[in-house]
Amino acid sequence: MNKTALITGSTSGIGLKIATSFAKEGYAIMFHGLEKNGLEIATEIGKKYNVKVGFSNANLLKSSEIEKLIEETIATFKSIHVLVNNAGIQYVAPVKDFPNEKYENIIAINMNAVFYASKAVWNQMEKQQFGRIINISSVHGLRASEYKTAYVTAKHGVIGMTKVLALEGANKNITCNSICPGYVKTPLVINQIKDQAQAHNMSEKDVIEKVLLKKQAVKEFIPVAAISDMTLLLAKDTSTTITGTSFTLDGGWTAQ
Repeated sequence: MNKTALITGSTSGIGLKIATSFAKEGYAIMFHGLEKNGLEIATEIGKKYNVKVGFSNANLLKSSEIEKLIEETIATFKSIHVLVNNAGIQYVAPVKDFPNEKYENIIAINMNAVFYASKAVWNQMEKQQFGRIINISSVHGLRASEYKTAYVTAKHGVIGMTKVLALEGANKNITCNSICPGYVKTPLVINQIKDQAQAHNMSEKDVIEKVLLKKQAVKEFIPVAAISDMTLLLAKDTSTTITGTSFTLDGGWTAQ
């Protein structure tokens, strides 16, 4: 294989599944995340699949740290073929009560970090004449829900950015696509269930059925394996003409 992938937010949730799937396919992996045992997680997966790994806990709120993350990846692996912009945070509140700092941090991590990371890998990918930038957006990049001003704004922005990067990379074999999942049962969503239960004075079971999955035709959480499978497809050499597109894995939410 001899290819390198950097996945932000890859020590838990969706990112960890994506990183594990790429390692299984023989990719060297730069892990990134805030978990205290992040290096241990990366090392264990590297040993299991016999691939080279690295780990960074770069603060994605700061463009300088994102640039250092890319520099460290290239210095460690001498290349970077796949960038998966996965890291994200969430906060739920009515717009009149939405804290400015929460809004700014969500925009910074969910959208601005995608720009800074993509910009930082561009020269290396152009030099290689190969690059795959894959942005984990959300069904909320296509549809809105109440109380999620910052998240919906950021995820819509990521889809717009994806299209621009796809156009600019078209003659350089640099593709850029978005994946838009519905609800996946990750730690982030589990926390949302608890918050929504408190906000609506409902049981967590009712929140899942009557709030989270209400808009999905298929009343099931999106399997994290479906997201990692789609990411692997978009990273393939043969996916040169798949670019500028959003792939929606939402249980039929946007079909309505």
